[in-house]
Amino acid sequence: MSTTVPSDGALETPALETRGIEPVPHSERTARTRDLFPTWVAANISVLLLTMGATLAATYGLNFWQALVVGVAAPIVSYGLVGLIGIAGRRGGAPGMALSRAVFGQRGNLLPGSLIWIARWGWETINAVTGAYALLTVLDILFGIKSNTFLIIVTLLLFVITTFAISGLGINAVQKCNKWATYLFGGFSVLVLGYLIVDTDWSKVFGQAAGQTSLMITGVGLIAAGGISWVPSSPDFTRYLPPTASSAAIVRNSVGGAGIVVLPLVLMGAVMAVSTPDLASAADPVSFLGAILPLWIVVPYLLIALVGMLLINAMSMYSAGFTAQTLGFKVPRHWAVSVNAVISLVFGGILMLVATSFMGSFIAFLSLLAIAFSAWVGVFGADMLRRKEYDAGALLDTTRTSAYWYRGGFSPAAVAAWAVGLGSGLLFTASDWFTGPLASNNPIGEYGLGWVATIVVSFLLYVVLPKPAVVAPEAEPVKEPAAMAV
Repeated sequence: MSTTVPSDGALETPALETRGIEPVPHSERTARTRDLFPTWVAANISVLLLTMGATLAATYGLNFWQALVVGVAAPIVSYGLVGLIGIAGRRGGAPGMALSRAVFGQRGNLLPGSLIWIARWGWETINAVTGAYALLTVLDILFGIKSNTFLIIVTLLLFVITTFAISGLGINAVQKCNKWATYLFGGFSVLVLGYLIVDTDWSKVFGQAAGQTSLMITGVGLIAAGGISWVPSSPDFTRYLPPTASSAAIVRNSVGGAGIVVLPLVLMGAVMAVSTPDLASAADPVSFLGAILPLWIVVPYLLIALVGMLLINAMSMYSAGFTAQTLGFKVPRHWAVSVNAVISLVFGGILMLVATSFMGSFIAFLSLLAIAFSAWVGVFGADMLRRKEYDAGALLDTTRTSAYWYRGGFSPAAVAAWAVGLGSGLLFTASDWFTGPLASNNPIGEYGLGWVATIVVSFLLYVVLPKPAVVAPEAEPVKEPAAMAV
């Protein structure tokens, strides 16, 4: 990606990011850790969190204080991992799935890379559908236009085209949009919160009996599963950080940005469900807001939420473009993004026109999505404990001459740990779509923590298995910074 130097000497980057999976030169790594805060705020601007908060109260039977615990614990767990894995992006200056070649081998990386790429199709489809529902709800509220097949296709198409445009431009466009969306969504969320404070029967909210502790743990797993899906993408948003960037600041801004959105949205959903108990089982995840909030709040709030979901999908497709390139697609990143755009359009139409229960499908998908990502997280995280830098040339060399070729292009320890962890997680996972043979009559299955089992098994197995020696880069390795620079 080319740069220009203005009169004040600061580096500027063009609107269109043309850099692919190759590591970013140190001269271009001028980002700041505080830029991660709005990035992870924007990654959670979704009304789906309201619906999941309602699920905690209406389906799991949790009271306000239990929902509060869930809303605090879930982003700490999931986005703590996002921040920790993001440190690898600062070390190597490359996207997560490109750095993953150093762990799994040039050919071995195709296995988790393919699964993660496919899993992203589902995540982007869910967000596209939610965004289309938001637009359909606004049209119904303002103009009385009811949803129909033609309108569903048009709204989905508009959503996907806009997402493609933002993600295709690259990191600068995504981050600038994230900042504005953060301000707007934050302001209107305060309005919604104020309305709920005045309008809610708080004696009924605080009078609700506590639910089972096991279901509270399940709730943490449900909310955290969405954050886990961002972990492999985390280096994509930290690779422009300089080597002196603080590891603590990366983690702090990741957790803080997510937590400041997740907690209030989960609590608002739980409070709404007390007066509207059928909210969690609504036909779609958006239209219920029209029945709960006044017109002057719900319309701008839904439009801003629509922008938020556009940005979530833009971030996901931005990373998916890198994943496609690591799988061997010989096209620029912004064109690789178009593959995911078309897939989310097709799958989104199927979900909106055929599926009978959006929330049931979403929760089932979320549980399996977390398993798919967690197997990679366990192996890659364990490898980070022993690898402090990456060989840029070896990352891009996909031939037998690569230092990351290992045995026939595979790292046996990484591939074995990933496969066993993935299988273990599925054994303990229960959902509407799939139930593992060990999912019942044990705490892991009962609490919906199959993804935790996946991370633990993959991590521990990779630690104990014999591994190839760490390859030192040809250039002077970048050491961990001694000072904490924000």
